[in-house]
Amino acid sequence: QVQVVESGGGLVQAGDSLTLSCVVSGGTITQYRMGWYRQTPGNERDFVAGINGGGTYHTDSVKGRFTISQDNAKNTVYLQMNNLKPEDTANYICIAAGNKGDYWGQGTQVTVSS
Repeated sequence: QVQVVESGGGLVQAGDSLTLSCVVSGGTITQYRMGWYRQTPGNERDFVAGINGGGTYHTDSVKGRFTISQDNAKNTVYLQMNNLKPEDTANYICIAAGNKGDYWGQGTQVTVSS
């Protein structure tokens, strides 16, 4: 069974950096289209960044500040977040999207104070 587990969130100040990690078990990340979404209470999940076959994609609001990457040997996807802003506060959720289904983690909370 595929499991997705995020870590690395926390409480930081505006301008700080964080690196989120997403570890996949029960499958290899090269089998999936990997990505990060974020969600705030009462709102839908918003796409943040994705990585697939070496190509990366970032939503406009994080371009130049966030970078998605993967380490196949560690079966882990990262989201490096620099120059964090209060509006980046959210639960960050990792997804492994495959042909047989999508697997979501529970998320890791990022809170940015001004």
